Amino acid sequence: MHRALALAVDFGGTKVEAAVVDDQGRLLPGSRHRRPTGAGATSAELTTAVREVVVAALASLPDGVVLRGAGIGAAGPVDAEHGLVSPLNVPAWRDHPLAASVAALVPEAPVTLRIDGLCIALAEHWVGAGRGASNLLGMIVSTGVGGGLVLGGRAAPSPTGNAGHIGHVEVGGFDDACACGGRGCLEAVASGPRTVAWARTRGFSGSTGEELALAHAAGDPVAIAAVARAGGALGHAIASAANLLDLDVVAIGGGFSRVSPALFDHARAAVAGRTAFPFVARVRIVPSGLSDEGPLIGAAALVHRPELLA
Repeated sequence: MHRALALAVDFGGTKVEAAVVDDQGRLLPGSRHRRPTGAGATSAELTTAVREVVVAALASLPDGVVLRGAGIGAAGPVDAEHGLVSPLNVPAWRDHPLAASVAALVPEAPVTLRIDGLCIALAEHWVGAGRGASNLLGMIVSTGVGGGLVLGGRAAPSPTGNAGHIGHVEVGGFDDACACGGRGCLEAVASGPRTVAWARTRGFSGSTGEELALAHAAGDPVAIAAVARAGGALGHAIASAANLLDLDVVAIGGGFSRVSPALFDHARAAVAGRTAFPFVARVRIVPSGLSDEGPLIGAAALVHRPELLA
């Protein structure tokens, strides 16, 4: 007898992925597929990319298996009630009906869409680094900086589906312009592309987070300063969130979160400075326990663990 299976879709500013995930949070071998997205992609190209990864993932389903449902995690902002997405770093889509597009490919399955940061939080709470934590912030540090909240063991209530979007909390001491219209937003300071851009203004010759990671490991002083800047900003934003929400754990995933372990060291040091508030300093800042599978596992949690949704 086949175990329960869900289609999981993760749409972000660099890529879209889809996979089939079981009710234990495990990806079905061979079901994971990926296509590029990006700021320069047209709406038609994005639609094609989503269709291709979904169709490829569905081809991995065992014969006779009916999906329990489809879960979608998308870069924000989102309109969860109507299944619309407007990813800040993908300008071709504004109020795009992503949930309906996926539903057309799986007409027999209910579809649930939420912001990708919440999917990270649900995944870490379910099977990752935040198991057993009642109050958890899940974060993505990648092309952008996203977040989602589990409070009291459930997803934080969110009328539009955008609660926990910590990437657009402004961090004191920074004035970097953000695409959202703010200044000093965490995303504008600590995302991968913006950290690389800052380093390039100071002589760094690389153009990717991977090159920055290599330079940091080699002791390049500009790369070291860039990672310290990003990590410190993350820590200050997390300290603010911990003051507001009394968090147990912050679990951070995303490609740029792996630039160096020093990123976490700097974030923890910024939080540790709140010496007068032990309830803030107690928060644990940890890498995702799910590597790069977290967003897909979290999208599947929307189907397999509906009781976690407020």
